Amino acid sequence: MTTSAKKIYIQEVAPRDGLQNEAQFVHTEDKTAFIDALSLCGFAKIEATSFTSPKAIPALKDAEEVMKRIKRQPGVEYTVLVPNLRGAERALHCAIDEANLVMSASETHNMTNLRMRRQDSLLQLSEVIQVFAGSSVAINVSLSTAFGCPMEGEVEKATLLRLIETFAQKGVRGITLCDTTGMAYPSQVEDICRLVRSHFPHLQFTLHFHDTRGMALANTLAALSAGIDRFDASLGGLGGCPYAPGASGNVSTEDMVHMLHLMGYRTQVDLDAIIRVAKTLPALIGHNIRSSVTQAGKTDDLHPIPQCFEQGIMNKCHAIQEAP
Repeated sequence: MTTSAKKIYIQEVAPRDGLQNEAQFVHTEDKTAFIDALSLCGFAKIEATSFTSPKAIPALKDAEEVMKRIKRQPGVEYTVLVPNLRGAERALHCAIDEANLVMSASETHNMTNLRMRRQDSLLQLSEVIQVFAGSSVAINVSLSTAFGCPMEGEVEKATLLRLIETFAQKGVRGITLCDTTGMAYPSQVEDICRLVRSHFPHLQFTLHFHDTRGMALANTLAALSAGIDRFDASLGGLGGCPYAPGASGNVSTEDMVHMLHLMGYRTQVDLDAIIRVAKTLPALIGHNIRSSVTQAGKTDDLHPIPQCFEQGIMNKCHAIQEAP
């Protein structure tokens, strides 16, 4: 299959994964307007908010109100992060399309991030899955530190397979492999993606890359080579992990889409539209963003010849014409 025939699904996570890390609270009406603008850009899925305790993540304390106000577009799935039973009960009344459950593949990171052992997370998430049983809500499980933990190193492949198998048996629709701390590298990514796809061909796999060490787009190419067709990305590169020393944000949506379009992949995402939305982010969050494309423009954005250079050429041509 040529790249021009391959469709890639881009899933925007900035409203949740991005805004939850911002020190400046984004008011509900501004969050709603942000999501509404993203809904018109052609994304397959938008992670709109999180039903975490408002005390834990005050930046997203308005989850119910946001889900009530947004203008839902046909063809766009609206997913939310659901951490526990209380969050599931809250989300169930908000007409969500998908519940995104989270735990770490690394025991140490799970303890640090979620304050519990992996086995306890498995039990808790199993109860959450039961809350949505019989509803139309799809279930996705995001496995943090799937490629490496800053405290343990690389996660064993057997560990990943066991966790995925556990959730596959519970009937989840998808699994997201998260490079939470930006430790993944291309050959590792391709190897793991091929492995999990061969073991679980019926599951919907998504890759979630951080750009902590500048390898997010290279890792995206590696995942593409292994047959992955779904990717999370965050407008402006917003987001990050508080438990990763020196961590920067997620892979920039506009940088990823720009690369994919140049390579001939189809995403249905309007690149010009997301760049326009990205340019509104500094005013929304109170600081600049890390998007290369938003700053430098697209590769095919051509520029006029500098006037001084053009004048120099003209003077040289006149000099040649006037020479005896």
